[in-house]
Amino acid sequence: MPDQIEIGSERERVEGRVRRWCARLDGRRPLLSDAAAIAIAAGRIDDTTHTVLAARRRVGKSMPSIGGYSTVRVLTDERQRWLAKDTRNKPGSALVYKLRAAELGKRLDQLRTAFVVSPKHYANGVRAVRRERREGLHLELDQRDALFDALAHTPVPRQRTANIVERAGLSILDTAADRVAEASRSTRFEELGNRASTLMLDLADQRDDAFGDRYETILFVAGSSVDRVHASPAWRSEHFLVQRTQLDLTDELTQVAVDVNSLRAIDYELDGVAAMMFDTATRAQVASRRAALDSVWTQLIDRVAALVRVDELVHRAEGELRTMDVMHKAHSLDDRIDALVARAGNREISADNTNFVGDQLRHQ
Repeated sequence: MPDQIEIGSERERVEGRVRRWCARLDGRRPLLSDAAAIAIAAGRIDDTTHTVLAARRRVGKSMPSIGGYSTVRVLTDERQRWLAKDTRNKPGSALVYKLRAAELGKRLDQLRTAFVVSPKHYANGVRAVRRERREGLHLELDQRDALFDALAHTPVPRQRTANIVERAGLSILDTAADRVAEASRSTRFEELGNRASTLMLDLADQRDDAFGDRYETILFVAGSSVDRVHASPAWRSEHFLVQRTQLDLTDELTQVAVDVNSLRAIDYELDGVAAMMFDTATRAQVASRRAALDSVWTQLIDRVAALVRVDELVHRAEGELRTMDVMHKAHSLDDRIDALVARAGNREISADNTNFVGDQLRHQ
């Protein structure tokens, strides 16, 4: 019984931590791997495509690499930002904004082509396509397109966007371009420089990962935990062979993404209803629906907390396994030292024999 209480309290601590992370994620974490991004994107596509992706993963078929799937999300958001800019009273800015949006659109089209049309990763020819279809491994063109569109929703911390845009071949000063356009009619360039400098300093001072909403945050936490477990040598070792067969982390991540996306869609629809209806009865009904959805959110917290707990336990075991490995090597070294010392008498006899032969040669 005490063991059960201890396990329960540990789970509660992890759940509380995940709940706090969904409100504010402290620190900075690596971007999601391509595998995690695909698993989360699968939560936005139909079940048939999801089944094919799972089958391809089981047989080791990879997806095209385009330099990180998080880039798709960043470039998509950046393009929308330029398209949404207000060009009123800025006659010289509209063309600049359209050119930047067109440049981003062109880059996204290049990434889409590389992802959707890759002879290295997808079957070519009638026979090859038919064979993969029979085996349930073939992704149709429309399925690949849908998957690429889903990758545009990959959770990415907002603070990383400037760096990713820069790596994509675009200028980091894009974030200050609207300030430049607005002040271009002024001769006070010193003020302009101060504004741009302040903007860049504000960006540099943001040290915590931040997301658009709690739904993106929880998906990022889940994906990060799965990435850490998959990267652990301990998890890939024979020590956790049974656990690897019992728990498909990638499929669990996809299932979490399915539920998160469904909950977010309903939540936003309720926001729309609440914004249009002003009578007390409708507001009360919306409030009751939100209360019902709170249990779903709690269940999602539990599922993601379970992934976080697996991550922590695997890395704790990794340290223990390293300690055991060091001890094993130490014992092995002791045995080798003892064996070496035990052969000392033989070495003395061998040395004496060699020296005896040497003495004979010297007196010849």
